[in-house]
Amino acid sequence: METILEQQRRYHEERERLIKLMVDEYVQKRQTDRDKIYSEHRLKYLLELHHHATAKLRELYEDKDNERKNEVQALSGPNEFSEFYARLKQIKEFYKKHQNEISVPLSVEFEELTKAYSNPDEMSALVDFTDEEGFGKYLDLNECYEKYLNIRGIEKVDYITYLMTFDHVFDIPKDRKNMEYKKYLETMIEYLHNYVQRIKPLLDLDAELQKVDKEFQKQWANGTFPGWPKETESVLANTGAHLDLSAFSSWEELASLGLDRLKSALLALGLKCGGTLEERAQRLFSTKGKKVLDPSLMAKKTGGKSNSRELARQKEIAALEAQLYRFAEFVSEQRSATKENVQRKQARTEGEREDSDAEASESDNEEEDNDDVPYNPKNLPLGWDGKPIPYWLYKLHGLNINYNCEICGNYTYKGPKAFQRHFAEWRHAHGMRCLGIPNTAHFANVTQIEDAITLWEKLKTQKQGERWIPDQEEEYEDSQGNVVNRKTYEDLKRQGLL
Repeated sequence: METILEQQRRYHEERERLIKLMVDEYVQKRQTDRDKIYSEHRLKYLLELHHHATAKLRELYEDKDNERKNEVQALSGPNEFSEFYARLKQIKEFYKKHQNEISVPLSVEFEELTKAYSNPDEMSALVDFTDEEGFGKYLDLNECYEKYLNIRGIEKVDYITYLMTFDHVFDIPKDRKNMEYKKYLETMIEYLHNYVQRIKPLLDLDAELQKVDKEFQKQWANGTFPGWPKETESVLANTGAHLDLSAFSSWEELASLGLDRLKSALLALGLKCGGTLEERAQRLFSTKGKKVLDPSLMAKKTGGKSNSRELARQKEIAALEAQLYRFAEFVSEQRSATKENVQRKQARTEGEREDSDAEASESDNEEEDNDDVPYNPKNLPLGWDGKPIPYWLYKLHGLNINYNCEICGNYTYKGPKAFQRHFAEWRHAHGMRCLGIPNTAHFANVTQIEDAITLWEKLKTQKQGERWIPDQEEEYEDSQGNVVNRKTYEDLKRQGLL
């Protein structure tokens, strides 16, 4: 079992090796966009590993359970030699029981990690783009465009116009921004967020979105946010048109004005405006010559909870629009390139389009390597000759069966051979180290984090029971030749009974 000081030394070594890898990766010049994106994703992965090791190291130095303090005291206490030999004996007994146990040094793990970076299959697991996106060169807004077309009351535009104006949401009238429009915004922001994470993995999107929200709150409070002007509250007296009742001697004369004119006059006074023609005329005529109106005739004022809910809904939609504006700034170059690409495709015939797609795929292959890529529709592994292996051999080795390992970050291994081999590789070893568990033979075929933790607790309990205790197990012989333990021998010696 690893000591606290050994764990600290290992985390320090891991941080230094990660820093060296990040520096080596950063100083290398990348020629193609694909290599640049791969390089940034590698740096992001290494940075996450460095943060994780730093967090573990900080927990050990904080020493909340005083384990480190007790260990340092045991090593520097009055019985340091007995502590040393006790630990040496424990190590020897452990390796007698586990003769084939080999500790994998960090240097080997990092060599495997470097090899994995040079493998394109490993890197494709970190980032993936659709064919339409051209590995980060273009945007794929077809799904968002279809949702935009299904919003009621919004002017329909073609795809190219949509590409250049999808962030002009301030032109859309406020009364048409309903729940359907909100769902469209959520879909759009979700795609752009995922896309920016793939093309700019080192960008701190959380910090950027916090800045956006802070600016939005100020603009919303001042009523200066685009497309959402601050409304002044209007009272009922400002609606409708007043009517001079001195020219009417009875409600029947008022009834001759019609329903609409009576409703307008009632609204101007803040009275109820419903009912038949006779009821409206009688209600309006009853106010003639009165300075104080009957409260029972007054219309109920709307507002309160309904207004607050509506304002909260509008603010939520406006906050989504603020995020859309910022994401549009991030992808401005890709948006222009997408417009040119779509125009170029629309100007070609179907045959020319297929030829251009073939040429584009060939040029991409030439950028990766100058060799011809064999036809491989089933994504079979390549053999020694660079061609896909036969399908029957693929199934014979069980490569069509996938095995997932939660400890490796839910990584998928194809075939039982690769699955068994991965327990001794760097990815699984790093996952076990993150859990604070040694990657020994006890944990063979254990892929679930919960199972590994349960087994480790059980092994620690067993090892604690097998630990050599000097007071109870160290043997002494008295003057009569009787064998007693150390504690009994010292008690007899103090009492002078030996």
